[in-house]
Amino acid sequence: MKQIVIIKEDSGQRLDKFILKTYPKLPKALMFKEIRKKNIKVNKKRTEPDYFLCENDLLQLYLNDEVLEERHESLDFMRASKELDIIYEDDNLLLIDKKAGVLCHPVKGEYVDTVISRVKRYLYEKGEWRPSGSKTFSPALANRLDRNTAGIIIAAKNAEALRVLNAKIKSREIEKYYLAAVEGIFEKQSETLTAYLIKNEKQNKVYIYDEPREGCKKIVTKYTVLESSGGKSLIEIELITGRTHQIRAHLAHVGHPLLNDGKYGKSEGRFRQELYSYKLKFCLKDENMLSYLNGREFAIENCELIKKFREMI
Repeated sequence: MKQIVIIKEDSGQRLDKFILKTYPKLPKALMFKEIRKKNIKVNKKRTEPDYFLCENDLLQLYLNDEVLEERHESLDFMRASKELDIIYEDDNLLLIDKKAGVLCHPVKGEYVDTVISRVKRYLYEKGEWRPSGSKTFSPALANRLDRNTAGIIIAAKNAEALRVLNAKIKSREIEKYYLAAVEGIFEKQSETLTAYLIKNEKQNKVYIYDEPREGCKKIVTKYTVLESSGGKSLIEIELITGRTHQIRAHLAHVGHPLLNDGKYGKSEGRFRQELYSYKLKFCLKDENMLSYLNGREFAIENCELIKKFREMI
């Protein structure tokens, strides 16, 4: 029999997901069977697989030791850069100003120096997180940006914060605003654009259509022109839906590709699109662990894209 006292970092997770992450050798079917047989209990009582664990809960597993071998985590993140531009931090989350050229998560060819690895190193060196302390949770990102898109990334410090952030982003209770430098002068100073997007996985590229098609997802992008000169415009974008490459592809579709966007813009583009996720607004509709952020707005002051745009025109 093993006992685990749930710490804050692991709280807010479903029981079944927590167990499977903690004990990767435990067959899923066996876990459900043992929960039904009361061989897996929470606070010495019968439980259900979808129970959300709370801090200080006592988890008891009356199972054979061979299926209760815990996972092991390396310290590869210590090889990541220490560079991390934090614009806000509290006990539950970090808001980071990611620079263009940095990956959010590891991919083939770049495993170590990513935003999430830098976050893990930062929290590890502060003494706020230890891989050995949490059974299943590692600091995680609630949103992501393309390698060459700069802007605000939200990192969760515990599982409950991550769950709330993911839910609020999905329900659009965390509003995201971007700055973009684009080709052309707009006929309308502000407009909400609607179209339909489909992704080609092999090409890592999306295609936009004006009418619904099989496999397409609806996209909504709102823009407001801030400045125009020399055949170029600086716009603010409110991302109503958040699909892969939505802003880049949608604006290109309506004849205003981002400057330096080699994938959706001009062929001579540098693949360093002029796009910055510069502002977040928390518009939370219910009481939750992040309610203290309701109504707050966080923005990148003196955003470098504005200066860069004025130098280009």
